[in-house]
Amino acid sequence: MASFIIEGGHPLRGDITPQGAKNEALEVICASLLTADEVVIRNIPDIRDVNNLIKLIADMGVTVERRGHGEYAFKADSPNLDYMESDKFVRECAELRGSVLLIGPLLARFGKAVIATPGGDKIGRRRLDTHFLGFKALGAEFRHVEERNVYEIASAQLKGSYMLLDEASVTGTANIIMAAVFAKGTTTIYNAACEPYIQQLCHMLNRMGARISGIASNLITIVGVESLHGTTHDILPDMIEVGSFIGMAAMAGDGIRIKNVSLPNLGIIPEAFRRLGVKMRTEGDDIIIPRQEHCEIESFIDGTIMTLADAPWPGLTPDLISVLIVVATQARGSVLFHQKMFESRLFFVDKLIDMGAQIILCDPHRAVVVGHDHAKRLRAGRMASPDIRAGIALLIAAMSAQGTSRIDNIEQIDRGYENIEVRLNSLGASIERIG
Repeated sequence: MASFIIEGGHPLRGDITPQGAKNEALEVICASLLTADEVVIRNIPDIRDVNNLIKLIADMGVTVERRGHGEYAFKADSPNLDYMESDKFVRECAELRGSVLLIGPLLARFGKAVIATPGGDKIGRRRLDTHFLGFKALGAEFRHVEERNVYEIASAQLKGSYMLLDEASVTGTANIIMAAVFAKGTTTIYNAACEPYIQQLCHMLNRMGARISGIASNLITIVGVESLHGTTHDILPDMIEVGSFIGMAAMAGDGIRIKNVSLPNLGIIPEAFRRLGVKMRTEGDDIIIPRQEHCEIESFIDGTIMTLADAPWPGLTPDLISVLIVVATQARGSVLFHQKMFESRLFFVDKLIDMGAQIILCDPHRAVVVGHDHAKRLRAGRMASPDIRAGIALLIAAMSAQGTSRIDNIEQIDRGYENIEVRLNSLGASIERIG
């Protein structure tokens, strides 16, 4: 198990460019299984979750060619269908949350899929009901094989259908869209997720010959086609990493420029930080965050305490709640955070409390932060990363703290952030990887 040793108090200065979007990469890599032609994808982040998916795709018999940093070509002209029913495949899927996105393409193109209960963050219950209900609406049949802990899903011919999703699941929407592209007739998905990741997936599939409309809305229509062809696709900058860098700049920055952020695809993220008093400006497609002497948390117009809550797009992404909480610890004022989607994601605040933060954990979903306004800096400590986003939040806290901190289990951070210590050290941080 690797760890970070972080010496706090080093100001960050300079330019940094976000990696490609992790969640989009997982979706579009799986979508390459929908055609026997070559699919070229650029700006793929070099992170653990994505690399594990690429290895899994290669083990399935897909030809994978790395053509440069972040650029891969995938050709699924002769995948090994027998391997996809093997115990080894099941074990590999069980270690990777993104493996769930294989179901839709496999079901659409080959009429069957075997998938394990996927791994990933330990942030609470992440059910697969939305995926399976969508496949069932398309005419698929599935059963849970308890002795192997796998799901077997099959359909000789998927048929288009109307469906109202029980939740606006991003991975569920992506999976159903990929399954529906070959379904006979028209599929209508209401209460669909409409995050930029989903929009990018739909645009890619349309370039491959799919017929998808309603992109960027929560009502998506797919008219089934016979086949898809190859394409080239560029992945957006990772909006979660952009938000993480805004948080770092607010807490430990002395003038940071975040370059090429794709501003139109950030949604409400910059505004959420502005509500905590973070000052920033835009220049072209860059965000510039000057040194923050004071950040004053806004109140609502009627004077009541500010509340920041996650919500489906275009609401605030739950992946940045952890970072926003850290920023609030050093702002002036109080704010209530309401993390609605995952019941275990706020438990990491115990580590921040140990570092001197004033936080009241009301219940598994809500926490009140009383900001110190830099009058009382966080103190160093030893902690472990429970998930990707809590891990980066703790790293931000450690960089702004007095003294030297240690974060264990940084493999969780590696799942979502490319070469993070090298990139931050180039800005002036003092982060050492050990183990």
